[in-house]
Amino acid sequence: MSSQATPSPAMLGRVVAAAVLGNAFEWFDFAIYGLFAATIAKLFFPAGGSATSLMLALATFGVGFAVRPVGGVLIGMYGDRVGRKRALSLTIALMATGTGMIGLIPGYDRIGVMAPALIVLARMIQGISAGGEFSGATTMLIEFAPAHRRGLLGSFQMCAQALSFLCGAATVWLLGAHLTTAQLESWGWRLPFLFGILIGPLGWLIRARVDESPEFLACAAVKSRVKADAAGHGEAKHAGSSLRDVFTKHPRALLASTGVCVVGTVSAYMFVIFLPLFAKQLGVPAADASRGTFVAMAIVFAVCPLAGHLSDRFGRKAVYLPATIGYGLVAWWLFHRFAAAPSSVTLLVLQAGVACFMGLLWGPMPVILAEVFPATVRSTAAALAYNVAVLVFGGLAPFINVWLVKLSGSNLAPIYYVELSVMIGLASGLLLPGTLKPNWRTSLT
Repeated sequence: MSSQATPSPAMLGRVVAAAVLGNAFEWFDFAIYGLFAATIAKLFFPAGGSATSLMLALATFGVGFAVRPVGGVLIGMYGDRVGRKRALSLTIALMATGTGMIGLIPGYDRIGVMAPALIVLARMIQGISAGGEFSGATTMLIEFAPAHRRGLLGSFQMCAQALSFLCGAATVWLLGAHLTTAQLESWGWRLPFLFGILIGPLGWLIRARVDESPEFLACAAVKSRVKADAAGHGEAKHAGSSLRDVFTKHPRALLASTGVCVVGTVSAYMFVIFLPLFAKQLGVPAADASRGTFVAMAIVFAVCPLAGHLSDRFGRKAVYLPATIGYGLVAWWLFHRFAAAPSSVTLLVLQAGVACFMGLLWGPMPVILAEVFPATVRSTAAALAYNVAVLVFGGLAPFINVWLVKLSGSNLAPIYYVELSVMIGLASGLLLPGTLKPNWRTSLT
């Protein structure tokens, strides 16, 4: 395909499938670790008490996020230099490796301290992979999408995350409903991780069948001409660093996009990962918490495309800012109700109510993340913004909030963390250029 060719509908469909299904697989692996955190804590991190073991397991969950910015930047620079397609093939191979390791590592009772050490290593491999996955797949998808449908198609990335959490919650619920506690802790929890070994090669094959991004090819052609012209005049033309260009040429876009990612990632890790664990500690049956997560993610899955479509029609900020305000208000109100009277009903109302606004908030996020950067640095910049937000505010959110509740003795402590992210998200949304209406054009500078 030439650098100027318009992708065929069939190729666009393959790109959507490659980006969405691969991203869903990556996040399913992350989701099941978080959802099985209590079981992993017992088997790999025996300590003085269940709360301490859970904190250690969640800290290990956060280790994967500690390496994400490094993995994201390295894979992002790789994608900006050699192509989006190669970078995405690399991420899915790494994720399958890390996931398979978790499913195969013996417990602490069999190999001692090697067990938690290997879990940490597996989480690091997963973290490096996930660091480049979301931004890389989003870049690929947005660059293939028609200009008037970028918001809609970009929202499919968030549908993929919702689908992965939905499948993760369904998996936990089904295993918990059909296996005894002994069976679940002995071998049942390993099944979804081993499933990842089988899905990895399938995802790699799907991505191997897509063309390279036309915008990347156009950028590569421009760079080649510039380099050839410089050589013809006897000049040395050195390629600039995409990472350096992000900081020197696009600082406002980097700051704004990072803040936008903060509110999104906190919503995911607080209400999808932390809340079911927190509800279980308050006496809500684990099966009910997982069922509520399933319902919430089904709502997000349905609402995200609507939000993406609305952003194509009315502008990115016109959807993002009201959704963020509504999310903050509804989360505050419903969380207080749940904390005052923890039950399966109040938990479900909280999860479903917040999910409606999470869908509106998540929908335009991928296209915002991609549109504020030119194609030459897009993969690197998007990876940096997304993964710094996830590292600082997302990955350690469950651990931090378990600690805050334990320290303060108040079940309301987590909602203040959520509202802090809302204020950051609103301030960052105001920093975004213009209204981000769908009149964006590709920049090759």
